[in-house]
Amino acid sequence: MKKIISFFLTIFMGAAMAAETKKLVIYYSRTDENYSVGYIQKGNTEIVAEIIAEKTGATLLKVEPVKEYPKEYDDCIAVAKKELANDARPDFKPISINPEEFDEIYVGYPVWWGEMPMTMFTFFEKYNLKGKTIHPFVTHEGSGLSGVARLKKVTGANVKPGLAIYGHTAQNEKDKAIKDVEKWLK
Repeated sequence: MKKIISFFLTIFMGAAMAAETKKLVIYYSRTDENYSVGYIQKGNTEIVAEIIAEKTGATLLKVEPVKEYPKEYDDCIAVAKKELANDARPDFKPISINPEEFDEIYVGYPVWWGEMPMTMFTFFEKYNLKGKTIHPFVTHEGSGLSGVARLKKVTGANVKPGLAIYGHTAQNEKDKAIKDVEKWLK
């Protein structure tokens, strides 16, 4: 009888594990001088990404450009504007996680010139996320969910309603950011 119970328990546990959704938080975030918050040690988007990973049990994956952006805000956005105008595809550093192996993906980035940073386009054009579920989240200082429309086009994924959090909220009002994330995840 013990063998039969053990057998069914093994099958049940295996089925439950197989049905478990693999979750990933992919994000790009920038430190140094940021609009309205000054010089920061941890990026606004990274703060929100960590909250989401903690609340969902997702794996974190930070996308980092090969060539770093300038430390000063005005210089950084000048480079970002030029990249956008040229539809550039700046390369990113190698990663150890294959996002294609995940079912549900949270995608975060700061909004620059009404768009996601161009390095994120490079990233999404490299991996096949067609058919995956993507939950976009952004940090901004007034642009809201800009760039999300192109996310669906570049990934071919099922893009769900997104979350926009002010960068200064992520930096200075973490409790509010946590509440905003929790409300969005429901």
